[in-house]
Amino acid sequence: MSERVTTRPKCRSLMGIRVVGTGKYVPDMVVSNEHLHAKLGFDSDWIVKRTGILERRHAAPAQATSDLCVEAANDLFAKTGRTARDCDLLVLGTFTPDMSFPSTACLVQDRIGLIGPAIEVEAACAGFMYALLTASAYVKSGCSDRALVIGGDTNSRVLNPTDIKTYPLFGDGAGAVFVEPGRPDQGVIAYSMGSEGSGGPLLQRVACGSRTPVTPELLAEGKHFMYMDGYAVFKWAVNILCDTIREVLTAANLTVEDVGLFVVHQANIRIINAAIDSLNIPRNKVYNNLERYGNTSAGSIPIALDEAAADGRLKDGDLVVMSGFGAGLAWGTAVIRW
Repeated sequence: MSERVTTRPKCRSLMGIRVVGTGKYVPDMVVSNEHLHAKLGFDSDWIVKRTGILERRHAAPAQATSDLCVEAANDLFAKTGRTARDCDLLVLGTFTPDMSFPSTACLVQDRIGLIGPAIEVEAACAGFMYALLTASAYVKSGCSDRALVIGGDTNSRVLNPTDIKTYPLFGDGAGAVFVEPGRPDQGVIAYSMGSEGSGGPLLQRVACGSRTPVTPELLAEGKHFMYMDGYAVFKWAVNILCDTIREVLTAANLTVEDVGLFVVHQANIRIINAAIDSLNIPRNKVYNNLERYGNTSAGSIPIALDEAAADGRLKDGDLVVMSGFGAGLAWGTAVIRW
């Protein structure tokens, strides 16, 4: 990685829009730490102490990312009474598509019957925030009346089962929300979205792209699996989470005390706790479900939003900070009036 970038794009806002409804889907297959210990010999106590994860979900053999995303959309439709015909845009964040092409967004658009463009965004664990802010810009500009935003990943398909430091961290799942016009005081009060591409080698999948087409030799070397420099990514994640939350709150002229709920990417409990303790955020203001699902990448934040809503922690007018960060290296952090 080259010298770390110390400047970031300025914070911006997207007011006059609102995030409406939540939906999620996680596969039925529960993979506990005890299962990983029995099957692969992983130390279940080490997993809990280092990550805070007790179990995660893995997709069934016949399931792909589009299946998870369709189920999340259907859950959103059922909870809100709206359908795909009430939307004119789909923005989907994933880095584990069903295939190179057609896009998973197009596959989902066809299956749910949405009439309009289907845009796919790849920003790994920041994918949902990239998708949400992209959809918000379309609605703000009048190019969309109501957008369906989905984040979902099937991480279990790109993990090396012999990598004891990475394999236990991730799970599969998807979540969905709507973005539509709102009151002048609603919307994204401030957001920071950006990337540090020089950090790309810290978290990558080398094979299966146009740079390095897959070969039997690369498969034998495991180059088709995810690689992560855990220590370096950990340090970057804590820094970017702290820095960008401070920046969006400052840009919005808000303090930690003003915010009702913090929903950050569920990567690792040590990352989350290190950041929120540095920012003096009370832990009861931070929504966590990491212990049950692990890191679901683009599905992480919308799954947490759905469960927070079910717990009565998302109400009209609430101030919510969301932050996603991951491979790229990419991030998206926003303070939103719900």
